[in-house]
Amino acid sequence: MIKAYAHELLGRQEVKSLIDLVKGKQPAVIDELLPELLTVGEFQKVLQNLLKERVSIRDLVTIFETMADYARTSREIDFLTEYVRQALGRTICGQYAHDGKLQVISLDPRLEQKLADSLQSSSAGTYPVMDPQTTQKIMAELSVRVEQEMSRGRNPVVLTSARIRLPFKRLTERFLPSLAVLSFNEIVPG
Repeated sequence: MIKAYAHELLGRQEVKSLIDLVKGKQPAVIDELLPELLTVGEFQKVLQNLLKERVSIRDLVTIFETMADYARTSREIDFLTEYVRQALGRTICGQYAHDGKLQVISLDPRLEQKLADSLQSSSAGTYPVMDPQTTQKIMAELSVRVEQEMSRGRNPVVLTSARIRLPFKRLTERFLPSLAVLSFNEIVPG
């Protein structure tokens, strides 16, 4: 239960404590980031995004170093989160792999393109905006595929391009909240 809501429990004070913990061991990383590149609140939002999708935040040094690498390019939270996820690819793959293999459901390239073409940005992030019938059709087909894999004892993940990973996750989370959506960029060799 706590894992499901950990992102809601992570407040600024807890994030400040995590930052101080890393600063004690790796001060250069934090000095590079705070306060010029990012605020504590922006750190919090990236960490919350990771926790919302049940990605471990134990490797804080990697998370903060990746944020330092990309915060000069953009302070946009979704952008930073996606690059952090790529840096944590080994951890993410290990979380879903069974006997060193991922069971994946991939999207038809035409569907990926349709999703990419439908993306609209707002202050709340980027979402695919499609007619309700198309969305229902996608979710119904995906639900069938997920059920088939689960009936075989497999826990599948959906594999997409990096561009649509987060918007597709946002689309699926209302219908299939525990479904993991990974991008090709998060898949590590082997």
